[in-house]
Amino acid sequence: MPLLQLKDLNVRFDTPEGEVRAVTNMSFTIDAGESLAIVGESGSGKTQTMLAVMGLLADNGRASGEALFKGRDLLRMSAPELNRHRGSEIAMIFQDSMTSLNPYLRVEKQMTEVLAQHRGLGRAEARAHAVEMLAAVRIPDPERRIRQYPHEYSGGMRQRVMVAMALLCRPDLLIADEPTTALDVTVQAQISQLMRELRAASNTAIVLITHDLGVVAGLCERVMVLYAGEVVECGGVDDIYDRPRHPYTRGLLESVPRLDQPEETSLRAIPGDPPNLLALPGGCRFRQRCPHASDACTETPPLRAGGGGHRWRCFLEDGA
Repeated sequence: MPLLQLKDLNVRFDTPEGEVRAVTNMSFTIDAGESLAIVGESGSGKTQTMLAVMGLLADNGRASGEALFKGRDLLRMSAPELNRHRGSEIAMIFQDSMTSLNPYLRVEKQMTEVLAQHRGLGRAEARAHAVEMLAAVRIPDPERRIRQYPHEYSGGMRQRVMVAMALLCRPDLLIADEPTTALDVTVQAQISQLMRELRAASNTAIVLITHDLGVVAGLCERVMVLYAGEVVECGGVDDIYDRPRHPYTRGLLESVPRLDQPEETSLRAIPGDPPNLLALPGGCRFRQRCPHASDACTETPPLRAGGGGHRWRCFLEDGA
């Protein structure tokens, strides 16, 4: 049985302008110890997919389909049931550490509350475990710094605190939403290494939400590419990087600078803008930006299959 299995997940938001279709018929599985990257431009539905799994959609949002965690549907759990899973078995590192940490509480209070609620630890034991975890994420002098407020930490250190809080209970599933955004490359490497160590030590499954394809290659085994709330390609890292089949995936890769390219190589931006989620076009959602679009693309493209679980949604049988 997969650790997490999504079946035809749809996420919708009611707005004064109409219904926003943020995620459409999302399906995937992840096993214990696996790592999956969800990539795509801003607004492609990456974060909303996992917020739906966590039961953290905005008040005007709703999710349908199934999100089976260890065989139980998270979408149909009550708030108290979800709370028993969140933080202990499922943890999430949020993108914005500035707003994710409570500015009015010391870091010690915010970390020990997690352990008291989910592990039933006393104050002294919880504090000792929290200090140990801060040391694990390379926070210097953790005994002193744990008593400080979030504003006394740098941006990179706040992000490390978020990682430490997510790992406190050794979750079965870690959702990392842009965990290295706005961090320098040294800290990015340290955060990635920490997540690799967690997988090795605890067999934790990781879902990495990112637009940074460089981070993906060093951490994940499988990649799922989203465009306008829809999966357009998925496969192993080698499939996506070396044998991309969907024109959008190729566009993403061609817009990333690489050290193995000649110095005079210019980056290629994907022309145009993503479609309006209030009025999605029929057929292929990428066709208005695709250099290979044809009349056939006004119809819904098939989901083609290659070897090793490689899938892409396109009329081009062999890719662009």
